[in-house]
Amino acid sequence: MTSKSLVVKSSFLRALCLPEQHSRQLASSTIISPLSRVWQQSASTHITDDQVAGLAARPLHPLTLTDLVRHGRPPLSAEALFSSANFTLSLLPVRLAHRIQALRNLPFIVVTNPHIARIYNNYQHSLSTLLPYQERRVNTLEDEIQFTEVMADLVQTHSNTIPILARGFLECMKYINPADVTRFLDEHLRARIGTRLIAEQHIALHLSSQPHCSDREEVHLNNSPGSYIGVIDTALRPAEIIRNCESFVSEICELKYGVRPTLVIKGQPDTQFAHVPTHLEYILTELLKNAFRATVESGGEREPIEVTIAASSASSIPSGTETIPSPSFAPTTDSSIPGITIRIRDRGGGISPENLPSIWSYSFTTFGDDELLAMNGNIDALNTISGAGGDGSSLAGLGYGLPLGRAYAEYFGGSIAVQSLWGWGTDVYLKLEGLGRV
Repeated sequence: MTSKSLVVKSSFLRALCLPEQHSRQLASSTIISPLSRVWQQSASTHITDDQVAGLAARPLHPLTLTDLVRHGRPPLSAEALFSSANFTLSLLPVRLAHRIQALRNLPFIVVTNPHIARIYNNYQHSLSTLLPYQERRVNTLEDEIQFTEVMADLVQTHSNTIPILARGFLECMKYINPADVTRFLDEHLRARIGTRLIAEQHIALHLSSQPHCSDREEVHLNNSPGSYIGVIDTALRPAEIIRNCESFVSEICELKYGVRPTLVIKGQPDTQFAHVPTHLEYILTELLKNAFRATVESGGEREPIEVTIAASSASSIPSGTETIPSPSFAPTTDSSIPGITIRIRDRGGGISPENLPSIWSYSFTTFGDDELLAMNGNIDALNTISGAGGDGSSLAGLGYGLPLGRAYAEYFGGSIAVQSLWGWGTDVYLKLEGLGRV
């Protein structure tokens, strides 16, 4: 079989060759090609307990933004693509095994829940598909193309992990302590961020490199934004993301309440830094949803929501809440790395003292239990943005928005802090680290 006949045909992968969809299509409707299905069926192997235990015993490599750009700026040579594939392969099986082991450590009655069992089976499937590659290195274009399709399948398989887990834990509330749920989910969802990002980065590098695109697709490559290295935008403008998220949240707000507050951007709106656009998009969407909702429900829609952008290095920001330690995923920070601090200020009355300690808990929500179990709605705002499904008409979260947003921020050394003045309003400080000169 020639390399040309192996060119990826799925709409998921081909769509990523288009620059304007670079930051969103990774999270949406994957259609796996027949080649990938046939290869996966032949390559998938049975996983033994010893294999899982052996991989889970290995230490996790702490992922950094520098790791993701180490292979250079696209288009990559074939050798660089092989290096990216082998680097990806060196990380993912260990990460998947750690998650399988963590799921096995849950109470038996929780793991038997059909939703949580589905997530467990998804991890088993993904690891079994990757295990054959442990026997060899990716060193041909044919192997690299097949491996990339397996990565696309992995991303799609785990795309609905958050809503499925949420429903499973809601149904098991009487069998597990809320603090244990928060601890498990915080570690699990942080691990998912890294696992998904590793796979998406290789897919994006693959699609932005010439060995895999036809002559017609090379036109898109030559016109692709030069600031992108895979899924990382090295010249990301937070002000543009803020405006996009404002438009999205405003439409939801008007649909639900009939009004939409205004938003003003202050500070340094022309600031640029290197980061993952979809991460910033998710975080800002969740923070703006909360600010818009509080503003409207307090009757203060005439008061604008103020968003201030400030370029920063590693300066500290106010600390308003306790953090949940995640030693397995401790970020690596560098005081010389440029970044940003974004303050979102609303006049929505603030957070009540009795609710403030609970805002970082995955079990904390403004919905009642009956409403939660009846909903098939949006839990991951990123899925709504990317069109992957979910009911985007609800501003009230299902208890996952803020803690998951903080997980995205903290993954690469950032943070979120909340300062509430009860009866007046709330300030939220978002700090993100970027990269040095790329």
